[in-house]
Amino acid sequence: MDHERTKNELKKHVVGGEAFLPITKILEETPYRKVDIRPAGLPYSIYELLYHIHFTQRDILDYLSNSGYVEPKWPLEYWPTKKSPDDAQEWRLLIRNYLSQRKRAMEFIEQSTDVTASLVRNSYHTELREILLIIEHTAYHTGQLMVLARLLNAEN
Repeated sequence: MDHERTKNELKKHVVGGEAFLPITKILEETPYRKVDIRPAGLPYSIYELLYHIHFTQRDILDYLSNSGYVEPKWPLEYWPTKKSPDDAQEWRLLIRNYLSQRKRAMEFIEQSTDVTASLVRNSYHTELREILLIIEHTAYHTGQLMVLARLLNAEN
């Protein structure tokens, strides 16, 4: 197995956009005034989805790198307690934090000596498994973000 090639492919998929619209493009095209709207029949806003994506990504990275890791309560702590940010500054901070954590994921991959090795804390898990969880989870919710953005943009 070519570990460098594998690591480069993982980093590309963490950023996204290989098989779907990158999350950053969706966020750029969504006006702040619409990030708290829950379209009819849907239980979340764009803000709530991004919060959830960010929180889960950060949680997985903490699981990988923090020896004192404590698992958050599911689902309570994985979703925001509110449907919108308090203001545009809080929204921009969430986006920055998400992107910062995404960069942290890529740095983690880059620094890994063997993404296929078992984790010390759980021999059934590997770094590869955890990075794939970040990728899969983000891709799943990016699709939801895209649908939400299209619904909201169609409403003008």
